[in-house]
Amino acid sequence: MFVRKKKNKSGVISIQVIDKSNGKYKVVKTIGSSSNPIEVEKLFNQGKQWIKARLGILELDFTNKEEQIKDFVRNIEQLNRKGIDLLLGKIYDEVGFGELNEFILRKLVLLRLSNPSSKLRTVDLLYKYYSIDIDEHKVYRYLDKLYNEQKEQIQQISYRHTLKILNGVIHVVFYDVTTLYFQIDDEDEIRKRGFSKEGKHQNPQIVLGLLVSVDGYPLAFEIFEGNKFEGHTMIPVIDAFKEKYGLKKLVIVADSGLLSNQNIKELQEKGYEFVLGARIKNEGKEIKEQILALKLKNGASEVIIKDDDLRLIISYSGKRASKDRHNRERGLKRLEKQLNKGKLTKANINKRGYNKYLKMEGDIKISIDKEKFEADAKWDGLKGYITNSKLSKEEIIENYGHLWKIEKAFRISKHDLKIRPIYHRLQRRIEAHITINFVAYKIYKELERQLKEKKSHLSPEKAIEIAKTIFAIKVKIPNTNQYFEELLLLKEEQKELAELFNF
Repeated sequence: MFVRKKKNKSGVISIQVIDKSNGKYKVVKTIGSSSNPIEVEKLFNQGKQWIKARLGILELDFTNKEEQIKDFVRNIEQLNRKGIDLLLGKIYDEVGFGELNEFILRKLVLLRLSNPSSKLRTVDLLYKYYSIDIDEHKVYRYLDKLYNEQKEQIQQISYRHTLKILNGVIHVVFYDVTTLYFQIDDEDEIRKRGFSKEGKHQNPQIVLGLLVSVDGYPLAFEIFEGNKFEGHTMIPVIDAFKEKYGLKKLVIVADSGLLSNQNIKELQEKGYEFVLGARIKNEGKEIKEQILALKLKNGASEVIIKDDDLRLIISYSGKRASKDRHNRERGLKRLEKQLNKGKLTKANINKRGYNKYLKMEGDIKISIDKEKFEADAKWDGLKGYITNSKLSKEEIIENYGHLWKIEKAFRISKHDLKIRPIYHRLQRRIEAHITINFVAYKIYKELERQLKEKKSHLSPEKAIEIAKTIFAIKVKIPNTNQYFEELLLLKEEQKELAELFNF
């Protein structure tokens, strides 16, 4: 924004505040008009003060009318949000992303963490909060550079930092996939309809595969066509990761959605150790009889030996049993309610979810198979893990338990970082957008780690919220070309954060 003097036909000069952040000149405020030169200059200065107040959104106390305070206020040049740079910018550099020396990447990542929005909106926020005027086309050109030149380098930086904080050892990695849908009708080479984890089967989507370390630090990612079976995404990502960093041994941990005979065969042939969630109800009759004969108590586990050097670890949890029972009963009640209302049809007879409890009697009568419902109770609380690893059964169960951290990574990306909606249509722009989210999530995880290391009660979300309230004021010293800048720490929580991270 800037202040403009506009001369009217009558000779009167209007003082206007103009916004050109969207590429077009727009009058956002008319301060006033006059033909008196002294009054015009006064209005012009009022316009500049209005912009500063608009950008900073800070209230100052004007009860003291001393000329000294007036001079101070008149000479305020900028009021910028500073806390985000001091907190997240510091971590950005400590991780190593600063070595890329990319100003736009830095700002896009920090705003993704503090004010996630579209690239166009991000350009507006940069001007509003940081007095940074960047043309949106320059941002899009940078996205192309990010895709073409820096995507791999960014993942390498993240890997090196993760290796450092894990004391130079990464031999267990966790893999999972999610889907990201687009609110469009037509498919293209990457955005295709497929099984949606978000229930948006009618929308074209992409499949996102993410590899993380112990404690959920991001290591690598890849995107695939929206109709690609998730089980076919794991091996290419893991192979590329192992080759890139020359790793000799890797233990792969993944959930049952990635379990297939083909995956197991390939993992064994390539020398990987693995821990995969097992579908114990799909095992053969003999194995299922062994599982149900175990009669495990809460917290107990046993090993069943399978063919091809595979072990099936079975564990039992009373808490899981209660949850399984609750979900079964809730599913049954939903079916009974639909049945009583006559809303169940032949179309409901399939194997999806709790529809497996339905059966057809004759040609038209639908009823609930209570025997199948009761038979399922035998499996409540049981969990299986298929592995060829030499780890103990306790280590197998512990490592598999870390998978919730990758689920948390997806949750943070989707909800906190708002990876969706994705406004881009070109594959290179989509990948660049996800790369920015990858960097942002890495910064989030490092902030989380440092807060824990400093024994702070703050969550990453709360620390970011506090940082967003910290501003710096830049003042010009009258009659000189010198400036001074002062960080405004007005609240106790701001001072606490500043002390914690040495602002």
